Amino acid sequence: MTELPAAHVEHLLQPDVDALRPPFSTHKPRILILYGSLREVSYSRLLAQEAGRLLEHFGCEVRIYNPEGLPLPDAAPVSHPKVQELRSLSEWSEGQVWVSPERHGAMTGIMKAQIDWIPLAVGSVRPTQGKTLAVMEVSGGSQSFNAINQLRILGRWMRMITIPNQSSVAKAFQEFDTNGRMKPSPYYDRVVDVCEELVKFTLLTRDASAYLTDRYSERKEEAEKLEQRVNLKSI
Repeated sequence: MTELPAAHVEHLLQPDVDALRPPFSTHKPRILILYGSLREVSYSRLLAQEAGRLLEHFGCEVRIYNPEGLPLPDAAPVSHPKVQELRSLSEWSEGQVWVSPERHGAMTGIMKAQIDWIPLAVGSVRPTQGKTLAVMEVSGGSQSFNAINQLRILGRWMRMITIPNQSSVAKAFQEFDTNGRMKPSPYYDRVVDVCEELVKFTLLTRDASAYLTDRYSERKEEAEKLEQRVNLKSI
């Protein structure tokens, strides 16, 4: 056996194939969709709604959060009704879709504010850890990936499983009809691809997410904290 003098070997666990293949849950995948605009004609909202219809077709239970009335981060207590609604939906979800317009080469402040209100930790629980994530953006000009690249960084920071596929809809004002429905196009096809992939990844990982996100460093840290508490009690 290879010597690992820097490691605490008692916390080095071999991969457990059975833990990676638990019995599949039978309830519908629970997907939360966030969008990043308050405009009366909001293409990020229209894209979010289009994604919601596709996800429901693929057998998901979908909730779309309306950010209107959500205060800026730290401008209100966490007891604010819109904050509580967002946090409750995030906790309920097994996967999420984030849809942002690109404004000044970046995601909107409305999009970022929603993500900032979702806590990294509640007690010892990370509310988004192990949940799946799909990222999409709309832009008024040529195709860009600035917003979705930023959303990917945030997803990683939130310890989410961000799927490989993504959607960037350029000149979004041309891609929706007068009823707010997305027209047939390669952009629409990519949205279908993203939704289909998100459902597959959610079904594949949701029951094993706790095992997938179990980390050596955290097992070691918890063991050290436990040892400290035991030693304090023995004084």
